[in-house]
Amino acid sequence: MSKVPDRYRGTTKNVHVLGELVRAAQYRGATTYQDIALIMGLPPKELHISREIGWILGEIAEDEVKAGRPMLSAVADSVKGKPGPGFFDLARQLGELGEAKDEQAFWRKERDAAYEAWNRPLPE
Repeated sequence: MSKVPDRYRGTTKNVHVLGELVRAAQYRGATTYQDIALIMGLPPKELHISREIGWILGEIAEDEVKAGRPMLSAVADSVKGKPGPGFFDLARQLGELGEAKDEQAFWRKERDAAYEAWNRPLPE
């Protein structure tokens, strides 16, 4: 059963955010929560922005884990340059992060695994 109820699955917003995350991973970079808010068409001053961003990133991360890939949301950063607490909460819910594990080490490992999973092959 899904840990994250459907809100954005199957929508164009999901596809656009997924594309942004994949591109960031392909180039071993990151995207920001602010960029995701813009892609989703969320007004910049709305109070519910972080909840909506967390929701769509949660759906995408859960779908990636179900597909046997790392949490792609690891390439999305807050203004602090790392994921917010919701990333780690979901990782625990999905069984990817144990209670005693170092969150920052897990995030770096998951981000690097996303880079590897979505690596864009270069011509030789």
